[in-house]
Amino acid sequence: MESYFLDWANLLLRWLHVITAIAWVGSSFYFVFLDSSLTPPQDEDLKKQGVSGELWAVHGGGFYHPVKFAVSPPKLPDHLHWFYWESYTTWLSGFALLTVSYLWNANIYLVDPSDPHALHPHAAIAAALAFLVVLWLLYDGICRVFGQRERGDAIVGALVLVLVCGAAWLACHIFPGQAAFLLMGAMLATSMSANVFFWIIPGQRTVVADLKAGRPVDPIHGKRGKQRSVHNTYFTLPVLFAMLSNHYGWLHSHAQNWLVLILMMFAGAAIRQFFVMRHGFKLGRNRHPWPYALAGVLVLIATAVWLKPVPKAAAAPVAPVAAAAPSAAPAAGVPGYDAMSTLFTQHCVVCHSAATLAQKNVKLDTPEDVKLHAAQVYQQVVVLRKMPFGNPGALTDDERSLVKRWYEGGAPVQ
Repeated sequence: MESYFLDWANLLLRWLHVITAIAWVGSSFYFVFLDSSLTPPQDEDLKKQGVSGELWAVHGGGFYHPVKFAVSPPKLPDHLHWFYWESYTTWLSGFALLTVSYLWNANIYLVDPSDPHALHPHAAIAAALAFLVVLWLLYDGICRVFGQRERGDAIVGALVLVLVCGAAWLACHIFPGQAAFLLMGAMLATSMSANVFFWIIPGQRTVVADLKAGRPVDPIHGKRGKQRSVHNTYFTLPVLFAMLSNHYGWLHSHAQNWLVLILMMFAGAAIRQFFVMRHGFKLGRNRHPWPYALAGVLVLIATAVWLKPVPKAAAAPVAPVAAAAPSAAPAAGVPGYDAMSTLFTQHCVVCHSAATLAQKNVKLDTPEDVKLHAAQVYQQVVVLRKMPFGNPGALTDDERSLVKRWYEGGAPVQ
């Protein structure tokens, strides 16, 4: 029953997480677009009110005219909408999902049993949580120390790049590849939400309180909030890649998976820079940002070429699995069922058995079930290298070769 309830929790949390993430990313992208597309107001009344930019837009059958005040409006409206629950709910649901999927089963997903230097599951949980906190503290420290200096944005960008690269290398050397990729996404997402919680919203609350009290508004709050908001938009595509990568074992199981992760996150940030600057280009504020898009696409292409499978000599044709009789004895050199049963018991039946409600409706705890699902086992273990889910590194190359020889030899179950 535990597996059943965990599956329900995983499904509902994942649903909530995706919905709130769409809302958060959507509002973030919209306001980046809005800031980049504002033009100086033409109306004299708007200028007198302190409006620094305006935009005319059409959507959904109506016309919209948003305006931005450089520091503060002359008078606060009765109703003021705050954008923060999208961020908080995304992080809370994501952390709950991380807990249910990875921390709860740390011995499966956070530890590689084939690694003699692997952490104890409890230590792996502590390390995973420490990664979330430490990355934020280091990133926040960089912003505090260098953010307001001359050329501060460039310095912060360079140092954060070094920090992210170092974190990716360390995560991929401590955790199995899939967990490392996911944790990198969680680390960046934690910093994004912490930016909202510790800087953007408190700064806005201070501005609102000063306006209500009739005190002068310090523009530093808006500058700091804007800086962290810009950082968030560059983190977005790397975070989304890291979260989606767990479906592609050939990415996170690569021997240099840390470099794969860095290259893909760099490509995402470069492509995001193209879209951010594109709006300014259309208004004549900057040159065409095509070099950023080109750099991102070239990195993606180069990574795809680098990771392509190495061609192997064609094996002799074998009879389809369905053609082999369930009771047929294995041919010479073909692993028997005893060897496969040992492998399945060690790595697979924890999720694929009648007792665990058979994930994906695949059961591997009887010879008949193994024979029935042999093709799926071959596809997931040998071709895609996705299994065991959450920790594909738990299977060695020799064990995958064992599955390959067994399947291509007719998948005997005697």
